[in-house]
Amino acid sequence: MKLGVIADDFTGASDIALTIAEAGMSVTQYIGIPDNDAVSGTDAGVVALKSRTAPVAEAVADSLAACDWLKAQGAEQIVLKICSTFDSTAEGNIGPVLDALVTQLGAGPVIVCPAFPENGRSVYQGHLFVSDKLLSESGMQDHPLTPMTDPDIRRVLAAQTKLPVGHIPANKVAKGAEAIVAAMPDDTALMVTDAIRDTDLLEIGKAAQGMPLLCGGSGIALDLPANFGVTAAPTKALGNNGVGVVLSGSCSGATRMQVARYRQLAPSREISAGELLEGGVNAEDVAVWVMNQARAPLVFSSADPNVVKDAQRQFGASRAAEAIEGFFAELAAVLSRQGIGRVVVAGGETSGAVVKGLGVTALEIGPRLAAGVPMVRPLNSDLVLALKSGNFGGETFFEDALYFMKGTGMEKAV
Repeated sequence: MKLGVIADDFTGASDIALTIAEAGMSVTQYIGIPDNDAVSGTDAGVVALKSRTAPVAEAVADSLAACDWLKAQGAEQIVLKICSTFDSTAEGNIGPVLDALVTQLGAGPVIVCPAFPENGRSVYQGHLFVSDKLLSESGMQDHPLTPMTDPDIRRVLAAQTKLPVGHIPANKVAKGAEAIVAAMPDDTALMVTDAIRDTDLLEIGKAAQGMPLLCGGSGIALDLPANFGVTAAPTKALGNNGVGVVLSGSCSGATRMQVARYRQLAPSREISAGELLEGGVNAEDVAVWVMNQARAPLVFSSADPNVVKDAQRQFGASRAAEAIEGFFAELAAVLSRQGIGRVVVAGGETSGAVVKGLGVTALEIGPRLAAGVPMVRPLNSDLVLALKSGNFGGETFFEDALYFMKGTGMEKAV
């Protein structure tokens, strides 16, 4: 193994795994910290944790354990993969995890860059933009678990870390890798690095050669394989023509738009924390309903942020979230036993729950379904999955993904 990635959620892990695979490396995505050695012949290992919203101490411990495992497999460079919207709180978890990894790896200055312009994420003058809006005006200010109300990544990170936080501005990044390296301090610091074009990320990747630790969104990995002498190659073809389903727990604006669109095309069933906690619905019954639909149905809890806040006030934020995630985990398990073939999942927490319910330990990476979203398949299984970050994909993502997950030569129908 040459490159190791610690991802703070499951959709983010798939996102960066796709970026690395398309750049030519063989990639395996691991669900949690493996008990065994890496899959033979793997160039890059991506360990998917559920550390974005975990308690700080748990996030730090899990990240350090993942780092230990990746280094034991031969990884020469570690990437801490975070969400491209820098999801965190004043307490963490990005800063505390970086502090711990810097100490463990003896890292010097660390590039921090969540940008991926292809996906509408850019950093300019230390401020994070989502398309043409500041992060704090993009809808992320209403995130139920990690509301992002400050677009200045330098301020957000400085509130979380014990290390100095510096900045490499766009005008230096535009001059290329040598200028980026020259802008690095001699001592240890976290350097928020501007990127407004994908070519900026390529130069950042070149500048990162030999650095033991990086932090960013999936875009930070665009040119990392080239540092190891690897060139771009096609991703592996996957597909399954079996029964499909969409499971959506994200409350992002993009996902709610996708839900609204797909409800016009296929049967749908909304699940709320209230009915779960009051015993009004169970996974076995919903699974029967799913398997009996003529078209791939939608099961969703993607409510308006105000509805989510009402549920949190009524039941408690943790209890409401755990009820939804537990339901999706159980539903995935039941559907797997009943022979489901294609599962599209929207939302990082929901993806983590679904993967847990399926009992998956590792995934192989297939072709791109949308920017940042690959088709994936559990090792030694025919099931295919799409694990989509809430903000990713266009309005027709659900129907498009289900079609392409069938494989080649199929009629276009969900």
